[in-house]
Amino acid sequence: MLESLSLDRLRVGQSAFVTRVEAEPAMRRRLLDLGLIPGTRVTCQGRSPAGDPAAYLVRGTVVALRARDAAAVGLASGPVTV
Repeated sequence: MLESLSLDRLRVGQSAFVTRVEAEPAMRRRLLDLGLIPGTRVTCQGRSPAGDPAAYLVRGTVVALRARDAAAVGLASGPVTV
């Protein structure tokens, strides 16, 4: 069974696969537009000195997300079939 977690819990250097995006409609659309769709591999590239926001590698692009927005993205530690 695959481990389930959320994007805000990903440690620097750790990768996982998106399983779901559960945010309010406008933020959900934005996250999907950034490429955070089920099956996408995401890697945490770093965190600000205060810990928020964090930088994530998504489909060849680094994006910064606040923890509250990243918490809406569900992840699995292994590949996901969509």
